[in-house]
Amino acid sequence: MSLDRALNIPNFITLGRVILVPLVFWLLITGQKEAAFFAFIIAGISDAIDGWLAKSFGWTTELGAYLDPLADKLLIVSIFLALGVGGELPLWLVIAVVSRDILIVMAVVLSWVLGHPVRIKPLIVSKANTVAQIVLAGVVLADEGFGLGLGVLRFVLVWVTGLLTFASLAAYLHSWLLHMSGDQSTDAQG
Repeated sequence: MSLDRALNIPNFITLGRVILVPLVFWLLITGQKEAAFFAFIIAGISDAIDGWLAKSFGWTTELGAYLDPLADKLLIVSIFLALGVGGELPLWLVIAVVSRDILIVMAVVLSWVLGHPVRIKPLIVSKANTVAQIVLAGVVLADEGFGLGLGVLRFVLVWVTGLLTFASLAAYLHSWLLHMSGDQSTDAQG
């Protein structure tokens, strides 16, 4: 892939989202919840825009295929960590979300090291997990920033997100183990 092709508008927008990650984290740990909520919304809008541009104009790149989900994961993980440290999310959920992502990365790296690389294809449960994490983060940021009184909704979303996180990890690890055991009919899915 040429440098010109990699340096396109969607990839620049995605890089902007990566740059937002430390800003959102800093806003959260310094108690600026309203500003963090708006930065989170900007990140979400930028994600939709870069995806639309890449698909509409054929500006998809290999760099973008890796960078876009990485930007999303960095943002969610940093928000979950900050909200967990601040006591706005239960630590068990933060540990589960972060551990899931670490375990998936470790499994992919291990498969490469062992010469049996795995193709990542998201499962429906993993997509549902990502949506639940994003919705939970947005609801908690909005509730903390604007005092909306969403305690019941937050409680439900915490448990839905927790269940989906564990289900997604179990499904991924099952698929990965099948792949690593030589079952050619499956590829690991995250």
